[in-house]
Amino acid sequence: MSTAALDQLADEIVDHRFKGLPPDAAGSTVGRLRAQRRDLYTGGFTTPVLTLSAEAVDHNVRSLDRFAARHGLALAPHGKTSMAPQLFQRQLDAGAWGITLAVPHQVRVARAFGVRRVFLANELVDTAALTWLAGELEEDAEFRCVCYVDSVRGVELMDETLRAAGGARPVEVVVELGAPGARAGVRDARQAAAVADAVADTESLLLVGVGGYEGELPDADGDTVREWLNALCSLAVEFDKAGRFADAPEIIVSAGGSAWFDAVAEVFEELPDLSRPVCKMLRSGAYISHDDGRYRAATPFRRVPGEGSLLPAFRLWTQVVSRPEPGLALVNAGKRDVSYDLGRPEVQIVRDARGTVRSGTGLLVSRLADQHAFVVPDPDAAPEGPAPRLPEVGDWVGLGLSHPCTVFEKWPLIPLVAGDGTVTDYIRTFF
Repeated sequence: MSTAALDQLADEIVDHRFKGLPPDAAGSTVGRLRAQRRDLYTGGFTTPVLTLSAEAVDHNVRSLDRFAARHGLALAPHGKTSMAPQLFQRQLDAGAWGITLAVPHQVRVARAFGVRRVFLANELVDTAALTWLAGELEEDAEFRCVCYVDSVRGVELMDETLRAAGGARPVEVVVELGAPGARAGVRDARQAAAVADAVADTESLLLVGVGGYEGELPDADGDTVREWLNALCSLAVEFDKAGRFADAPEIIVSAGGSAWFDAVAEVFEELPDLSRPVCKMLRSGAYISHDDGRYRAATPFRRVPGEGSLLPAFRLWTQVVSRPEPGLALVNAGKRDVSYDLGRPEVQIVRDARGTVRSGTGLLVSRLADQHAFVVPDPDAAPEGPAPRLPEVGDWVGLGLSHPCTVFEKWPLIPLVAGDGTVTDYIRTFF
């Protein structure tokens, strides 16, 4: 990546655009604020404020990189999760092949920060975006972009635009395999062959593999995911036997979100040798922050002890602003600040005005408004022992969150916090 572009993030002015940052830092640069190494709890930060654990992020990056290396997988983490170039850099430094992205805007962000390898997990038929991509490939011989194709019509549109753009280098594509009732992708081998034939009839596109995403399979479980992965591998074998990869420098076989990477590793290990070197690509993204909800329950590391572990890195610090009736505390964060599409926030910790910390066990968020969360005693908590104590007005309440993709997008500048409360950096996102 571009060191100069990353360094420029430190020159950005701290102001009203960034939620939760100290008001007295307004007008300073991010770099100067970072150098002050403020304490999260006494350094002037306002609530709500989202934080990332520095130790958890480092642990998660290393953990999945080790998993991928053990299983011969090339890791291309999905950057749409964080859209944070500083985190892209950590992933690449740890050994990632490149960065996966979903839409043209995200690719432009990655390119602005010098990412050299991109897997675009979508069929790209936007004329303006394709023209821009052709220009990027023309200007930078080291830039590599691989994207999906899943329709003859899409191939025709791509070819028409790329021929008009006049680029000398073809765009590398993989045929996306889907499933009935799932997301994008061809539904069977016959459709896949038709798309591959359409690619072969162009000079602007180069077929280099097959791929897809198992996480959106209807009623996905271990059996259906493995069945789909076997079909993906079979498609790669059949394409290779038919000579469809004759001009490819390597054959990419790609899958894998953050819920089934154990199945990806297992099935990809059985892929036979092909006529070209094979790049077995894993595209997990949510692992970098993990969570206290969806991925805590779904991570393969729960199913495969000894393979690794992930730690939740998010904590949203809120403050009790009202105790309007017995059994109810309102904190000052709501739908504008938290994810809620895959579960409500989890009450984890309470910190009072004296800095005394206690567990949030026995408390839950019962509902969310735009700018408030309703904290109440958990009616399903174990009856033995004392009743959970609600926090008082002014207390800080730390919430765990579910689904990283809908957390990062709400916070343009996120404090990275060490275990002792020191803010060591600020992570910039670009959504």
